[in-house]
Amino acid sequence: MTRLIKTKSVPEGKEGVYDHPFFQGLIRRSLRYLSSGYPVHFTGPSGVGKTTLALHIANKRQRPVLMISGNEDLSNDDLIGAYKGYSRKKSDDNFIRTVRKIEEEVTESWVEGRLYEAVKNGYTVVYDEFTRSRPDTNNLFLSVIEEKLLPLYGAKSKDSHIKVHPDFSLIFTSNPTEYVGIYETQDALLDRMITIPFQMMGKEAQVAVVRERTLIESSKAEKIVGLLEKVNELCEDTQDGLSLRASIMIADIAEKYEIPIDGNNEDFQNLLLDTTFFTLNLCNEDTEDLRERILGVCRNV
Repeated sequence: MTRLIKTKSVPEGKEGVYDHPFFQGLIRRSLRYLSSGYPVHFTGPSGVGKTTLALHIANKRQRPVLMISGNEDLSNDDLIGAYKGYSRKKSDDNFIRTVRKIEEEVTESWVEGRLYEAVKNGYTVVYDEFTRSRPDTNNLFLSVIEEKLLPLYGAKSKDSHIKVHPDFSLIFTSNPTEYVGIYETQDALLDRMITIPFQMMGKEAQVAVVRERTLIESSKAEKIVGLLEKVNELCEDTQDGLSLRASIMIADIAEKYEIPIDGNNEDFQNLLLDTTFFTLNLCNEDTEDLRERILGVCRNV
């Protein structure tokens, strides 16, 4: 559900895709907003690289990074903490032979939640697909963002809250509301963050991502990205079309198994069909000759 990621410096020359102007501007602006105390929210379709970019920006802040994956079962206990089990302490004093003193103490054990840990120590939190969590759970973030306080519900503590560390920051990611398993976000929460729509990036940026993920040659990456753009035009509903992941998968497999990027090659044709047909079949009402239409686009490569 949550995981703590140690911040690592990026080796020189390994920035790769994020050196592209498309990402450079986005990264620069996001770091400004976070340093000013405002959460950043990347929203857009699946497969465009929101989570990877969020983690990259988080590591740029040179603070420990905590990732929380949104899900319906996420609760305040997971975020704040809870009493789980008991600890027992027993003292047996028989210093004087004729006198024996026994003391026993049983106390509840408090286990800190991940958000509690992050708020206290100034981590950068990446809350991935936060709209998959219930709105009542996400309400907790309102006071964290606005009042810089984390309320300690159910902590049985004399303190009702803890102050947010000045280095603490939040990056949210989400998919469109029409996706299955997505809750509509409260306006009060959206109003407190800077939302950046993250739509499909330009062709040059896509090529840079494919090259960085698969180490394929630039000319081959350009062919694959261009082909997928044309294949995607076969989809009647552009919102449900192929994502960048399809290009990455094709490039990765073609590179590993030395499949030529040739539209007349049978192995490449089968690879394209296997990675695209199912998605295109879902976004087309007329699927009778869809297979041949995909191959028709492929043969022009």
